[in-house]
Amino acid sequence: MDSPRFSRRLLLSVLSVLTLASLTTGPASGSEPAPAAAPAAVTFADDFDGPAGSAVDGGKWQIETGDNVNNHERQYYTAGNRNAALDGQGHLVITARRENPDNYQCWYGRCEYTAARLNTAGKFTQTYGHVEARLKVPRGQGMWPAFWMLGNDIGQVGWPNSGEIDVMENVGFEPSTVHGTLHGPGYSGSGGIGAGYTLPGGQAFADAFHTFAVDWAPDSVTWSVDGNVYQRRTPADLGGKQWVFNKPFFLILNLAVGGYWPGDPDGSTVFPQQLVVDHVRVSTSDSPGTGRAITGLGGKCVDVAGANSANGTAVQLYDCNSTAAQQWSVGTDGTIRALGKCLDVTSGGTADGTTVQLWDCNGSAAQRWSVSAAHDIVNPQANKCLDATGNSSANGTRLQIWTCTGAANQKWTV
Repeated sequence: MDSPRFSRRLLLSVLSVLTLASLTTGPASGSEPAPAAAPAAVTFADDFDGPAGSAVDGGKWQIETGDNVNNHERQYYTAGNRNAALDGQGHLVITARRENPDNYQCWYGRCEYTAARLNTAGKFTQTYGHVEARLKVPRGQGMWPAFWMLGNDIGQVGWPNSGEIDVMENVGFEPSTVHGTLHGPGYSGSGGIGAGYTLPGGQAFADAFHTFAVDWAPDSVTWSVDGNVYQRRTPADLGGKQWVFNKPFFLILNLAVGGYWPGDPDGSTVFPQQLVVDHVRVSTSDSPGTGRAITGLGGKCVDVAGANSANGTAVQLYDCNSTAAQQWSVGTDGTIRALGKCLDVTSGGTADGTTVQLWDCNGSAAQRWSVSAAHDIVNPQANKCLDATGNSSANGTRLQIWTCTGAANQKWTV
């Protein structure tokens, strides 16, 4: 990342819950054999429904309080619904104000601002999956909203050994750009591994809601904005440093004011400012144990050629062998995934004979599928069925889309 970037470590008030958090929900990687196959499911969802002015659901979130000297942030995070409240229209509103009604003390003296920070430590953790939030960010110099995750073992190993996955960060002096970043041992702070995504045409993220997501699989994290994938990171990107992202993490939402990276507010900054959250959702669509074979003609399996996760890899029929190349998850979002990527109609084609392939999940219609009770797998955009080319069950037979005929080479058991 080009801009200086420092740790967003937890406040001390949270560390006391982390030993408990390590015993709560979320599968631990490598601790026991993978569970039996199960359908993909939403494991965490908050649509922030409730009366205007009410606090967030305490069964899902805890509110952090205090200041944060680590980043030289200027705000004091308050408790309850003072700076984090529902608006009665299905949103959580996190508000930053220039105020200090209770004489809060910060690292630099009397605090100048208040805001809020929420996390799910001790309440919800997960290893792998699709993690997303639909947000409208604030605007102005010194604003620093974020949706991110920390390794659940932070209380035992500390930061950055715990790992940090920043799903979305925005700093006010870059109104059109958000950042996604990994932090871990040897690549933390300004040395984090990440990239930015910029809206076209000078649009500002504060002008509208946008959906920020990661698709997280063993040894890979893929970032997207509104379904547009803009980076994928694997252990190969770390230059031999330790990958610390195959374990449970918890979620964090916050709005900071000032700090090393965004800089402090100035005379141009208007208060109050708001981070508006429409929803937060986590699903198991990419989790180990949710994958299963899809069988077709001749009892052969839908297979990623060569178990290669590169974009454009052919999807074919092959003898069933229980490898990861044949473990597919059918997501609640209409995707069918293997090896951390999506089943995709090549170039978004709709013509008979258009092949299918593996590709980064990007939210496009080329990656939407409907599995019918009649055992068809249909791409609604083309209104055509997944089809084994030439009615062949030979190993290596390429899969394609074709006008639905009800033939055996278009029937699949998921």
